[in-house]
Amino acid sequence: MKLKSALKYTLNAISYGILFAIAFLLLVPNSNTNSLLQQLFNQEKPTPAPLSYAKAVSLASPAVVNIYSEEIQPNPRYGQKPHKSTRLGSGVIMDANGYILTNLHVIQNADLIQVLLQSGQLFPAQIIGFDKITDLAVLKVNATNLPTIPQKNSLQSLVGDIVLAIGNPLNLGQTVTQGIISATGRNGLSNTNYLNFLQMDAAINNGNSGGALINSNGVLVGINSRQFTQSTPELNIQGIFFAVPYQLAAKVMLQIIENGRVVRSWLGVSATRYLTDAKGFLVDSVSPNSPAQVGKIQVGDIIYQISEQPINSIEQALDIVAETKPNTALTFKLYRQGKNIETTITVVELNN
Repeated sequence: MKLKSALKYTLNAISYGILFAIAFLLLVPNSNTNSLLQQLFNQEKPTPAPLSYAKAVSLASPAVVNIYSEEIQPNPRYGQKPHKSTRLGSGVIMDANGYILTNLHVIQNADLIQVLLQSGQLFPAQIIGFDKITDLAVLKVNATNLPTIPQKNSLQSLVGDIVLAIGNPLNLGQTVTQGIISATGRNGLSNTNYLNFLQMDAAINNGNSGGALINSNGVLVGINSRQFTQSTPELNIQGIFFAVPYQLAAKVMLQIIENGRVVRSWLGVSATRYLTDAKGFLVDSVSPNSPAQVGKIQVGDIIYQISEQPINSIEQALDIVAETKPNTALTFKLYRQGKNIETTITVVELNN
């Protein structure tokens, strides 16, 4: 009881002391007391920092370069000087030793290619190789310790992700535009079209091609490629742009560095329907003299497994074949007229 009384006495004393101090400050005001009271009773809430992608851009932008490709065209008039035409584009430094990814259409038929870094350094570049299907090309400059774009092998882009396109549109200098991913693309090496690319609404113009598409963390999402176009010019199409997904671009780059080109295998079948009940795709046609014809694949067969991999979609099956080393034997499991059939087929290199 004595301890309880003593504690009660102490708390009361502290309370009276605080009340006396506040009363004294109020009765004897001065600049110091006013400042103290303002801190006690009128604390302002801190203003939140504005939403910004400056950090992401600062991480990625040093690795995005300007590309100037010059083509020398002969003059049809005898004795006249040849014409020089310069194309504008962008590129992404993928490796500190000078490997740069860009679009093929940026450097196609070029006689001279120059790469301008954001630091102001200018380098001549050589073409290591290119891939027409994905419209990608790999360049090499003779330099080391270059700034590289942040990359993440496990990156998975989703519809609705915020993205930033970095490039040099119309030679205005490095520019950033912002949008979201409108549709996702595949990452396999089988034949690629618009539907297999990342679709986004971050604006890209002439000069942006080959530049970087990054996420809000500054990580590479894709290589900016093109704007959607149709043969009907009266349609005013806006906000539909495409980029090659990062994982696909990385696969293409590694193959080009290793082989000077992209090596794809070919089976020789076409399909338009995936049957969910059979969990396989229906063969619509078989190309003459193709591996599929040699392996006795027939129209109407339902292929449900390639080697040890069950088939989840037509695209997945095509990618399995495309990414297999040429002259490799694959085991195909299929249904034919209600019967299970297994056949071994040696795929060959696709001739582009």
